[in-house]
Amino acid sequence: MKSVQVNLPEGLVEAAQLNRSNPSADAARLLALELFREDKISLGRAAELCETPLEVFIEFAGRRAVSLHYGAEQLEEDRRTLQRL
Repeated sequence: MKSVQVNLPEGLVEAAQLNRSNPSADAARLLALELFREDKISLGRAAELCETPLEVFIEFAGRRAVSLHYGAEQLEEDRRTLQRL
């Protein structure tokens, strides 16, 4: 998977409570979670994009009180994602 480098202000890293040893991974999870929350990607795709096992991503979402609005449309999108893998 290709990646890009992003510079984050230290204050943002602190406010988001990102792990200082690997802030990129935490930032990727937060971005993927926000895309899921906004219904732009499915739960499975969000986990895939931030390279996090689905179970771990679900726990991550739960700790941030994000509803797992998982219906037939999301299931179909996840099936398509699995077929690509």
